[in-house]
Parts: sequence; C-alpha cells; structure tokens
Amino acid sequence: MEGDFQGIKVMVIDDSKTIRRTAETLLSKVGCDVVTAVDGFDALAKIADTRPSIIFVDIMMPRLDGYQTCALIKNNSVLKHTPVIMLSSKDGLFDRAKGRIVGSDQYLTKPFSKDELLTAIRDHVGSVG
Repeated sequence: MEGDFQGIKVMVIDDSKTIRRTAETLLSKVGCDVVTAVDGFDALAKIADTRPSIIFVDIMMPRLDGYQTCALIKNNSVLKHTPVIMLSSKDGLFDRAKGRIVGSDQYLTKPFSKDELLTAIRDHVGSVG
C-alpha cells in the first residue's frame, strides 16, 4: 500500500521546524519527494522550480500566512490545479470556511497523523494507486 507514493512531489510549508521535519520524515519513508519551506515567500520561490504534486501549508505563519499563500498559488494559471491542504492547530469553522474561500482543497488539524497525510495525498493526487 505504501509503495504507491513513490516519486510524488510534496511541498510542506510551515514555520515550525518540528512540523516540517515530522512531515518530511513520514512522507520520505513512503517514497515521496519532499520539499519544505519556512513560509509563503520561501515556498513561492521554490514552487516554480519544483512543481509539487500537492502542497501542505500551515495557516499561521509570519510574513505571508497560509491563506495568502494558498490564494497566490490558486491565482497562478500554472499552479491553480495543484491541490493545497491547509494545516492548522485550530479546528474552527471560520478557518475552514476561509480556507475554502481562498481555494484550499482540504483542511487538516495539527497534530496530523501519518494516515491523514497519506489519505490527503491519495485523495488529491490522481496518479496514486
């Protein structure tokens, strides 16, 4: 089951080193090609080069938050079909609604589990078995 993820490019944008490292470790183990970014600006600089298949973005970040980052990705003609999954430590209806407005494809509450990450990838990345 876990071999399905071979070579899928995943970007994880979070200002928490722990979250980035956790996600990177979990996803690398199942074969994903993981790129991390510390905030929206860092991510936008890397997205053009790496063209990830799916992007996980934390909502609460300095400089450019998750909503702004998602909106910029979704407003870009080349990137707009890339699934964006919002990550938040809050599980509020308002946050979910705001995420939908900026075009996010899903909302995960932190701390997320390995299964949640893999299910999100499976649900949104077409080529996964």
